[in-house]
Amino acid sequence: MSELPASTTGAGAPAPSDRNSLTIGPDGPILLHDVHFLEQMAHFNREKTIERQPHAKGSGAFGVFETTEDVSAYTKAALFQPGAKTDMLARFSTVAGEQGSPDTWRDVRGFSLKFYTDEGNYDLVGNNTPIFFVRDPMKFPHFIRSQKRLPASGLRDNHMQWDFWTNNPESAHQVTYLMGERGLPRTWRHMNGYGSHTYMWINARGEKFWVKYHFHTQQGMKFFSNDEASAMSGTDADFHRRDLFEAIERGEHPSWILSVQVMPYEDAKTYRINPFDLTKTWPHADYPLIRVGTMTLNRNPENFFAEIEQAAFSPGNTVPGIGLSPDKMLLGRAFAYNDAQRNRIGANFHQLPVNQPKVKVNSYMFDGPMAYHHSGAAPVYATNSGGRPWADDTGPVDDGWEADGAMVRSAYTPRSNDDDFTQPGILVREVFDEAQRAALVNQVAGSLLGGVREPVLSRAFQYWKNVDADVGARIEEKVRAGSASRPAEGMGEG
Repeated sequence: MSELPASTTGAGAPAPSDRNSLTIGPDGPILLHDVHFLEQMAHFNREKTIERQPHAKGSGAFGVFETTEDVSAYTKAALFQPGAKTDMLARFSTVAGEQGSPDTWRDVRGFSLKFYTDEGNYDLVGNNTPIFFVRDPMKFPHFIRSQKRLPASGLRDNHMQWDFWTNNPESAHQVTYLMGERGLPRTWRHMNGYGSHTYMWINARGEKFWVKYHFHTQQGMKFFSNDEASAMSGTDADFHRRDLFEAIERGEHPSWILSVQVMPYEDAKTYRINPFDLTKTWPHADYPLIRVGTMTLNRNPENFFAEIEQAAFSPGNTVPGIGLSPDKMLLGRAFAYNDAQRNRIGANFHQLPVNQPKVKVNSYMFDGPMAYHHSGAAPVYATNSGGRPWADDTGPVDDGWEADGAMVRSAYTPRSNDDDFTQPGILVREVFDEAQRAALVNQVAGSLLGGVREPVLSRAFQYWKNVDADVGARIEEKVRAGSASRPAEGMGEG
């Protein structure tokens, strides 16, 4: 292994970076000509066949979103106007597990939503936590592989998980959530969901705002203990899937209240925390929750494969009044998700009934495998003289932002409160109670006892001491004494 060169492209040329994507300045957007990033993501999307790469195991249901409040001062999006009711689909999932893995392994849960609006489909792709493990999409394939299986044995491995986490300290906030209660939700109905990323809202006057989405369960948050989750994984590996389906069948329709945090556009330039860093939250004291409406799931799929397995989500699917942001992970996902669907389902995945918008489509995407809808004999190119309309907006875009600077591969520009350990430390000291801290210590120590070796083990001790000195010391003491109980299966266990 020591004779290998530094990483290269598939063509053998030196790779420019496996850590940072190419952006306009440290805080600017990712560039389309970052060929190395696009090649990494395109290959990653094709690394497995048939099942999703992450989020393979899951299920979902259909429902309706009703906007009950007036947030038109912030967005002109039709689905968020007062009284609007929008049909929708929700899919819940684990991240690391394969199709046959138990629902109740310790893991982050996916929370993906498709709104069939009268302006086209709007997809919101998030998790049951408000943050994520990494902030640059160049690291995303590496992160997912570290949570999968060893190439030789085909077994999951705690050592490589902690090797990745401790080499990437921005993971600390999400790992703290994962090792706490939210890593083992009792059901999908009893967990919150978050858009996680920062998005842009634009109102009818063209004013721009930055927003974060929060879906709070109306069933109350409930969790499994390690022992309960382990027992359930052996008794009913499909427990979460079964619970959602049977609850809706009984007429117990789960619901979530959507609230948003809204940041004025100009605040983002000087706010003490980078608002586009996916590993950070915005303190509610600075940007309080504003209620928007209610999501209710009231209809089960008639065919799981057709309506859930073939459902395709992408944060790149936006509608007028909603845009993306300089969040590098969001910009990377806006490309990667639909590209993954082209590999997994086919070039015309958007023509499947579950993915079709409710509005008339006039797309210049032409032919390809499994094409069903078509434009007949109309011109298949733009511009044309055959009377078929095409888009031709020019000038500044209403959902854009300014960016200027040299092309760089860099982390975000540091801000006053942007270190990797302050927020997870606050979570441990100010949000967790003593019982939750004790459970966190036991969970992490049990995970580290599951085959984590030096030098990763010592790095893990320091990682947790950086989060909280007392918690880190307690974790090290338990591991050195070998006294932690066995954690629940899944991420953080192996």
